[in-house]
Amino acid sequence: MPPQPPAQGDAGPRLDRLRAACADDGIDAFLVRDTSNIAWLTAFDGVFDDESAHALLVTPSAAVLHTDSRYVDSARAAASDGPIAVDDARKTHAKFVADALEGPSNAERSSGADAAPEGVRGGIPESTLGSTPANPTQPAVLGIEDSLSLGEFRALEATLAEAPGSAPILRETSRFVLGLRAVKEPTEVVRLRAAQAVTDAAFAHIVAFMRPGMTEREVQIELEDFMRRHGAEGLAFPSIVAAGPNGASPHAVPGATLLEAGQCVVLDFGARAYGYCSDMTRTVFLGEPDERLSTAYEAIRQANEQVEAALRPGVTGKDMHELAERVLADHGFAGKMGHSLGHGVGIDIHEEPNLSPRNPHPLVPGNVVTVEPGVYLSGEFGMRLEDFGVITRDGFAVFTQSTHDMVII
Repeated sequence: MPPQPPAQGDAGPRLDRLRAACADDGIDAFLVRDTSNIAWLTAFDGVFDDESAHALLVTPSAAVLHTDSRYVDSARAAASDGPIAVDDARKTHAKFVADALEGPSNAERSSGADAAPEGVRGGIPESTLGSTPANPTQPAVLGIEDSLSLGEFRALEATLAEAPGSAPILRETSRFVLGLRAVKEPTEVVRLRAAQAVTDAAFAHIVAFMRPGMTEREVQIELEDFMRRHGAEGLAFPSIVAAGPNGASPHAVPGATLLEAGQCVVLDFGARAYGYCSDMTRTVFLGEPDERLSTAYEAIRQANEQVEAALRPGVTGKDMHELAERVLADHGFAGKMGHSLGHGVGIDIHEEPNLSPRNPHPLVPGNVVTVEPGVYLSGEFGMRLEDFGVITRDGFAVFTQSTHDMVII
């Protein structure tokens, strides 16, 4: 029997957080189109895929997911008796929004395919309206995500303008829901740990599998296959296997390059399990490393461990990036990292906050971040050591359980 997923979060508190943020920003209703944001707000399991086929409208009194026949059964099963209503009316998302915001008079005016079905008022199912007045005030400001294309924006603008009554002002927001997602709930932390357990197991497997003479691609296939066979529903991102000089490219694409004795190999990979991503990098050595490789590895290990010891609420992403750079410089590798120290992880592999020179904001409990210092010497080698974990009230709890000791094959 496959393992049961850890408990999912509750959509109610997530919707309340969005409503509070909207109220603070003078937004009366909010339209969500980004699938990851919808997955987080609804707390649905097993409903969404990579299709951008959904729209979620959140008002002070209701939350309605507009989807189509491909997803409606699973969405309604996931919604159960919760705070999300599901609407599969055959209309554009723009028309759905216009009808829903128009109020109960819409049902009287509509006819044919657009007629409101029984139990629906103004495009919003009655069961979600609660104590909403019979003629709710139309929202003056509709918040929208910056993920909307220009075409979607224009269609929404035109459809709202054609509807009876005053069209709301459309206010484009930037990373509005993503900012809320940056603070993980305890149920999310459990799922992230479970995803990382798959990844740690994959690392133990791959170091027993790989040997000189294999290609990067052979190692990648085995690594990814193991994750899928041991709990991953997919990959967090395409795995990186980079041998020797290829490791100097942080996002190297595995190919026909052979693993050779005397090299180091960068392995950067992650599982997607229980709806959440994991992310880790380890550098392994094919035979005893020379002094240059050993010195570089000690540099990235010290940078990783000193940052993880320093992470806590109140420090900034900028602080942590600069600490890692100082440690690398002290070991003779100044300016050899070239990328930000880390990033947020959750439903998506790259979320907020970032550990980078461009993030002056203090970290808070619930932030989940990677710590991935690296050294890259073009034409010679590259290496990286990456964990991820969560900011706690007094420090940093690491999810990654694989060793920091040098792994020699």
